[in-house]
Amino acid sequence: MFTQRSRCLLLIFLLYFVNKISSKVEFTNIKCNTFDPDFASFEYCFLKSVNRTYKYLSIKVNLHKTPITKVKVNIAIFKRYNGYKPFLYNITKDACKFLLLKNPDPVSNYIYNGFKSFTNMNHTCPFEVSPQKLPIGYINQQVTDVLPVPHGDYLFHSNWMAYDIKRATVNVYFTIS
Repeated sequence: MFTQRSRCLLLIFLLYFVNKISSKVEFTNIKCNTFDPDFASFEYCFLKSVNRTYKYLSIKVNLHKTPITKVKVNIAIFKRYNGYKPFLYNITKDACKFLLLKNPDPVSNYIYNGFKSFTNMNHTCPFEVSPQKLPIGYINQQVTDVLPVPHGDYLFHSNWMAYDIKRATVNVYFTIS
């Protein structure tokens, strides 16, 4: 039906227009909840808008029972249609084992690369996680250049479990336009 030449031309045509798609990410809200205040508490969890072009996210959690040697993280991405519906990924990882891997799976690595430069989560267990001043420009580069994502309202939902008990959730709401 299609010749080899027409397939190549079609592919080049499609790649050209995919490359021309540009998006803008904007944080809209953040909610941090702890389920065991004796285990962990959030010192702060906020979005800060410095000016029209610079907005960042900061979270600081205080761990009261350290060292923590068994941590699992469940991450799910939701897209808002008529309420928030699952979109693309819902994965659970052992955080201690993930940080030991030389070549982790691409999905987990993509999500981790979205914030690793702005957090103290750069070594294996025991560890603390505290994203500081994660700028929207960095996230914008991740969802436009690295892996283009369609426009819409999204929710990045994470459950943090220590010793197989759910300890906290962090929900980050954002818009891609």
